Formats: sequence, structure tokens, C-alpha cells
Amino acid sequence: MILKKVHLYLYQGSVGLFYFLLWPLMYYFSRKPQRYKHLNRLRRIWGLISSFCVGIRYNYNFEEPIDWSKTYIVCPNHTSNLDITALSLLVKSNCCFMGKEELVDGIVTRLFFRTVDIPVNRESKIASFRAFKLAMGRLENGITVIIFPEATIPDNYPPQLHGFKNGPFRMAIELKVPIIPVSSLNTWKIFWDDGKKFGSKPGVCDIFVHKPIETAHLTIDDADALRDQVHAIISNKIHEHDHRRTNG
Repeated sequence: MILKKVHLYLYQGSVGLFYFLLWPLMYYFSRKPQRYKHLNRLRRIWGLISSFCVGIRYNYNFEEPIDWSKTYIVCPNHTSNLDITALSLLVKSNCCFMGKEELVDGIVTRLFFRTVDIPVNRESKIASFRAFKLAMGRLENGITVIIFPEATIPDNYPPQLHGFKNGPFRMAIELKVPIIPVSSLNTWKIFWDDGKKFGSKPGVCDIFVHKPIETAHLTIDDADALRDQVHAIISNKIHEHDHRRTNG
């Protein structure tokens, strides 16, 4: 545990160091929406280098190749702060995250959640509605939106997949945008939640990217079924991964 705590401090130091070094460029690219695609590229570089320096890598497996020239809603499960880096590296097109409102005041997240990303106050229906309207505007402009449908990292450890919120699926159907389910299979073993309780360690985060689910043929009445379909896809993949490791 002592070594894991030391590793966590090294990771946090790596994140802070490279954020400081890249901040002038990130600040410049955050000033105008037409520069956000460059801000996303810097976010990928920042995440990759800061993880690599402490021995954390990301391995992606695809059910089928993804055409990143198209616009998607990406829906991953959420067990670790590393999921944000993993998704930043995965999506090769211009994109934004939807996340909890508290990230607006985070030391290394405020720049993004005051510009390219979309904060959500889930305690207020009006604020949530406005955030989803903003996300719909981004999608209509060809920007892929990344939403964790569990809405937060579950408190239980080892983490279990919790129920999904309806918002991403209603939005996908309304705009006829495909959904990409993403299974983060073992990120929590490297770095659970924010790392404060169990620390972190070097390792490879395995990410499985499922094939896109088309929504053009669906109506808003299908939102619950789509939500349950995506939940089942991710749940089954996690169970398959855990079963193979147990029997391997």
C-alpha cells in the first residue's frame, strides 16, 4: 500500500508537471471554439505522456473499426479517473465530455469544463436540461460527445456496473446519432476512483470498444430499450473478461 501511495503521488506530480508545461498552449486553444479541436489534441498528448511516465498504458481492442469522421455518442462504464484519459486517447475526432459540475472548479479540469467540455448539475432538472441542449448543439455541429451513463463512479469496491441514466439514449435517438458502448475492463485495478483510498500502480488499462449501434430507425419510445441494450453489452463484456482472468 505504501508503494501504491507513492505511485499515486508520482502520477499526480506527472499530471501536474505536464499540465503546467502545456498550459500556455492549452490556454491559447481554449479561447475560441474553432480552436477546441487543437485543445483536444493537447489533452491527448498530456494524458498519454503523464500516464506513460509512471508506467500506465492503454490497450484498445475493437469489435470493428470505427470511422471517426462520423459523429457519435460514446458511452463507457466508469470506475476510475483514468477513464477520462482512456477516452481522450480513443476518440480521434473533435469531442467533448459531459461531467459533474464540480469539475468546473478542479485544478486541472477547470480549463476544459469552462470551454470545450459540458458540466452538468444533476441536482437541477433545469440545469440538466440546458446541459443536454448544449450537448445536442455540439452533436449537430459534428462534435462527438462522451457521456458516462452511470453519471458517477460507483462507491462500491470492487466496482459493479450500476444502472444507466436515460439522457444519452434519448439524445441519440432524437438526433439519429450512433452510440458506441465502451467497456473499461480493468482500469479500476490500476487506479480506482481518484486513487486516494487504494493508491495506484503501473499497468495496462484494457479498453474494449464495441461496434456502433445505429439509432436512425428508433423512436423516442425505444430509449429505455436502447439504454438496457448498451448496459447489457458492457455488463456482459466485463463479466466475460473477469471470467477469463479467473479461469486463466
